[in-house]
Amino acid sequence: MYEQETEGVIVRVEPQFLAHESAPEENRFVFAYTIEIENRSTTPIQLLSRYWRITDENGITQEVRGAGVIGQQPVIEPGASFRYTSAAPLAAPSGVMQGAYSMMRLAGGSPFDIAVPLFALDSPHKAKRVN
Repeated sequence: MYEQETEGVIVRVEPQFLAHESAPEENRFVFAYTIEIENRSTTPIQLLSRYWRITDENGITQEVRGAGVIGQQPVIEPGASFRYTSAAPLAAPSGVMQGAYSMMRLAGGSPFDIAVPLFALDSPHKAKRVN
């Protein structure tokens, strides 16, 4: 599990390789990632948008931006958390993802960004290298 805190908000990430949705012979490797956003601040916050930077082991990078997550823009009360699972396909057996969420403090309306930690996307098809 990967974890990072920004301004009283903790983001936890747990990635998983999805063998049943992948086709290694076609260079298709699908990864699920479960995100938990915990609000340890004293005010309600709302997730407005997301940004992802996904890089595979060959250095191919995709950037993804969009409103909310999984079709939602959740409000997270102090002491509460929001959890969701999504997926990312790669054309290589491994890679990394990192990103950020644009948030809004509902008391006062001030926007801020929270970081999503860099996390590994590793499949069992990854070639082992001796360093």
